[in-house]
This record gives sequence, structure tokens and C-alpha cells, in this order.
Amino acid sequence: MMSKFGFSFSWKRLLGITGAKQSFARKTGVPTSKVGVQRKLGAMILKTIFGK
Repeated sequence: MMSKFGFSFSWKRLLGITGAKQSFARKTGVPTSKVGVQRKLGAMILKTIFGK
């Protein structure tokens, strides 16, 4: 019921996990989400196949 008023709670943000993952992804260029990893791998495969 609290989210109805624009308030949400995330224990990952509280512990700093979200920020650490974002910082790691920015510094290394390696995405930390499942979708991000899939996109990165797909792009690498296509680049290898088509040489662009």
C-alpha cells in the first residue's frame, strides 16, 4: 500500500548492492543483468560472424 504514494523500499539499495553493481558495470563495461549479458554476447557473436 505504501508504493501507492511514491514510496518504495529496497534492501539491496539499503545495503549498497545496487550501487556496487552499477559501479562495477561502468568501470569494466560488463553488464550485471541477465538481459545485458545476453545483449553483449549477441553483439560479440554477430561482430565475429559479420566482421563489423
